[in-house]
Amino acid sequence: MSSAAKIIELSADSEKGFDDALQAGIKRASGTLRNVRSIRIKDKEVLLEGAAMIYRLHLKVSFVLD
Repeated sequence: MSSAAKIIELSADSEKGFDDALQAGIKRASGTLRNVRSIRIKDKEVLLEGAAMIYRLHLKVSFVLD
């Protein structure tokens, strides 16, 4: 049986850290997309907004198409 997958990019933010941003990205992708197979961290950055630091991950999400 053959299958086809699609890859999308998304970003996930957290004020707590990169681990929390990753968990938020996984939760959101899995809640919105069916058949999620992998999530890869493409890039990460820290945004400074006043005294607050925002941890941002850029993710590549792959999922199998129905």
